[in-house]
Amino acid sequence: MAAQEGSTVDIDTSLFITVSGPPGCGATTLCEQLADAIGCPYVSGGEVFRELAEDRDMSLNQLIAKADESDEIDRALDQRLQQIAEKWGMSNKPFILESRLAGWIAGDRADLRLWLDAPEAVRLDRIDDRIETEAEMRVREVSEAGRYESYYEIDIDDREFYDLHINTARWSKRAVFTIVRSAIEEYDPEIDEGAFRTPPMNP
Repeated sequence: MAAQEGSTVDIDTSLFITVSGPPGCGATTLCEQLADAIGCPYVSGGEVFRELAEDRDMSLNQLIAKADESDEIDRALDQRLQQIAEKWGMSNKPFILESRLAGWIAGDRADLRLWLDAPEAVRLDRIDDRIETEAEMRVREVSEAGRYESYYEIDIDDREFYDLHINTARWSKRAVFTIVRSAIEEYDPEIDEGAFRTPPMNP
């Protein structure tokens, strides 16, 4: 019998997993499912960004506008995420890091790097009930891609080093979780012939 959409299955692992993708890709849903099944914490770039806004007594829109003006905010966010990645990368405990640059930030500390995506129309429908509008989402994606290239010489479309790339529009939320769960459970470090090396990133 198939598992219910919202149910989870326990996963025994010590892997450090990164999840990345554009707005509306389903990253938050997958991270919540994985964190529940593994029994481990996860940190999202969005949460850290909100913390930075609170630290500066600014709204999210104000902080986004400031990020467009200089590299201060982006670098502060990425430095904080990198510190988190370094801490958990040395802990030998399971952990999930989610952000557009999580795979780059965690680098070779990550055991499994995931990229989620979906056609733009699907992603727009998924964020329909969020504060962000369609135009804002498109502007943000272009703006972020330009900043990544300018600050770090990162091409966000370069996904060679990701271990698993999933179009989340092709399966249900539960099925996406099942695919990733299988990848985690079937991972055997003794037969791992090596991940693609992540280019260094220095926030």
